[in-house]
Amino acid sequence: MNLILWIIFGALAGWIASMIMKTNAEQGAIANVVVGIVGAVIGGWVARTLIGADVTGFNITSLIIAIVGAIILLAILRAFGFMGGRGASHDV
Repeated sequence: MNLILWIIFGALAGWIASMIMKTNAEQGAIANVVVGIVGAVIGGWVARTLIGADVTGFNITSLIIAIVGAIILLAILRAFGFMGGRGASHDV
């Protein structure tokens, strides 16, 4: 049951991040889940490294950190041309 909750949490974080980064039309539900889960890992690592925060559990702080991590991931993907917008593959 915990795995299902983490997938839902990741999907929510990925969807919110994709709305903020305006990539929602390009990515589907599976991409939102993957971006959200990977973003949560990135956000957790950044929070732990920069401010020493131990981010665990299902709470608003964890959701915000997961969203920030997903935004970072989407920005990196966009910068390398893997998402729409201004990226390396779109400049040629």
